[in-house]
Amino acid sequence: MILPRRRARTAALTVILALALLPSPSPALAAAGGERWATDLSRVDADDVNVRHTRAGLRLADPRPAPARAPRSAVAEGIFLAAPRTLARPATRVRAAVDARTATSTTVEAQVRGWRAAGWTEWREATGGAVFDRPVTRVQARVVLTGSRSGATAEVRAMWLTADTVAAASAATPGLTYRVYATRIGLVGEVTANGHTIVARDHFVALPSRRGLAPANTGDYTVRVCTTTGSRCEYAPVWDVGPWNTRDDYWNLGAVRENWKDLPQGRPQAQAAYQNGYHGGRDQFGRVVLNPAGVDLADGTFWDGLQLTTNAWVDVAYLWTGSGPRGVVGDGPLNIRAGAGTGYAVRGLAARYANVPIQCYVTGQTVAGPYRTTNRWNRLASGQYVSHAYVSAVYGGTVPLC
Repeated sequence: MILPRRRARTAALTVILALALLPSPSPALAAAGGERWATDLSRVDADDVNVRHTRAGLRLADPRPAPARAPRSAVAEGIFLAAPRTLARPATRVRAAVDARTATSTTVEAQVRGWRAAGWTEWREATGGAVFDRPVTRVQARVVLTGSRSGATAEVRAMWLTADTVAAASAATPGLTYRVYATRIGLVGEVTANGHTIVARDHFVALPSRRGLAPANTGDYTVRVCTTTGSRCEYAPVWDVGPWNTRDDYWNLGAVRENWKDLPQGRPQAQAAYQNGYHGGRDQFGRVVLNPAGVDLADGTFWDGLQLTTNAWVDVAYLWTGSGPRGVVGDGPLNIRAGAGTGYAVRGLAARYANVPIQCYVTGQTVAGPYRTTNRWNRLASGQYVSHAYVSAVYGGTVPLC
C-alpha cells in the first residue's frame, strides 16, 4: 500500500533531513563520531523500486499514481535499497543525514536495519538515530520516496550514515502471536511495495507497516499465518504494505510502535477503528475503515495455504521477533507435513524464501531435493515438519535433535 493522494503545491523547498550534515564521510573510525560512510545513490539496480538517478539526485522513476492499485496506492512511491555494510566493530545506533529537495506533499525518509545472530532487526527511521536492542555487525539502509497527486517528486542528493554505540533500546516482546482479520490481495500483474510483480496464486502477505517489509526474493521478514483451528498454516514472506495503514506496526509494544501507541499491543488500528470507532472510524489517511483487516494474503496463501474461501480471522506469528535457528526455504511452496514423511497429511505450505523457525530435527523418509538427498526432517512447530532437502540455508544457531 502506498500513501494516498494529497494536494500538492508547485513551490519546492530545500531541506536537510538531519540536525546538521555530517562531515565528509570516512571509512575510518572517528574517536567521537563513530564509523561514517556515504551511500552511493547512483547504484540503482534490480532490488530498487520505481527510482532512478540523475545529475540532480535520486528521484521517482514514474511519479504518476498507479490507478489500478487505488485506493491502496493513491500516489507513487519508490524505494532505493543500499548494499549492506559490514561494520568495523559492532554498534547499537545508526544515524542518517540526508540532503534532499522536496515539494509539498512529497516525502523522503531514510531507514536502516541491523544484522545480529537472530537475523535482521526491523527497519527504523534513522534521521534522528535508530537505536537497536543489541549490537549489530552489518547495516543496510534504504530511502523511501513518495510523490504527490500532481506528479511532483522529491530529489535526494546525498545520504551519510554514522554507526556508533549508545545504551541499547528496550527489547521488543519476542515471538508473540495475534488473532487478526485477513483479507485477500488479488491484484495479479501489479507490483508490490518491494518490487515483486504479483502472479496468479502467489504466496506472500502484506502488513500495514514498512518496518517489516522484506526486499524482493527474500524472507527476511516472514509470518506464520494459521486458521483459528490450527488445521492449516502457511509460512510466507512480507512483500507488500497494507491494508489501510502504512505506519501501524501493531505487533510491537506501545513504546516501540510507530503510531497509535495507546492501543493494546496486537490490536491493528483498522480493527480498533472498525469495531470501536477509534480515530473517528478512519485510517491514518482519513478514509472510513470498511473492515478490521490487519493482514492481507496473496491468493496462493489465501486459497492454497489456508484453504480459505472468504475473508476470515487468522492467527499470525511475526517470526523475525523471535530467536533460535531459522531455515530458508529455497524451493516452494513446500508442503508442511504432520510427520517425517510424504505419507503424512499436509498441514499447510511454506512459501519459497520463507525463513522458518526450526525447533529441532528428526530422521524419517529419505527425500531427494534441490539442495541435498537426506532423511532429515525439520520440526517447525508441533505437528509441522518439512524435509531438509528443500532448505537452502540455516542461520541463528545449531539445530538440535528432537
